[in-house]
Amino acid sequence: MHTSEPTTRQAPQPTPQELQQRLIRVVGAAIMRNDTVLCAQRGSGKSLAGYWEFPGGKIEAHETPQQALHREIEEELQCEIIVGSELCTTRYPYDFGTVELTTFLCHLVGGEPHLTEHQEVRWLSPNHLHELDWAPADREAVKLLEGMPSTVCVVSDFSEAMQS
Repeated sequence: MHTSEPTTRQAPQPTPQELQQRLIRVVGAAIMRNDTVLCAQRGSGKSLAGYWEFPGGKIEAHETPQQALHREIEEELQCEIIVGSELCTTRYPYDFGTVELTTFLCHLVGGEPHLTEHQEVRWLSPNHLHELDWAPADREAVKLLEGMPSTVCVVSDFSEAMQS
């Protein structure tokens, strides 16, 4: 009598092509206030829990990236921002799909950030951002922010943006 050992099968890992097909377009806000940047730590129970990120979220089919970012910040942090210029766009292949993250320089104009989805937020000067454990897709934006002078004008058309 021949007995065979039970075999354990792991779910097949997605190929790079399959990950590319699962492109998830998201936006992030590098929110500036008094020469500091808002950093948000992802809450437990979420993918990438514990990593730091620039808050934001998925772009819906009917939205521009700027509209999505404005909506996400209102939902996640219950505060008001002005979305300024694009800082960078990066792609990072995670196990759940490839994230295409566009990060914008933003300015806080109303309210204080409230924790609804994140476990912690911190205001850090750009030269201290490297001290946090950032989600891989956010790391390029962190490098760019660290290289900027602290007196950078976040929203060049701030007075125009306030009037609209």
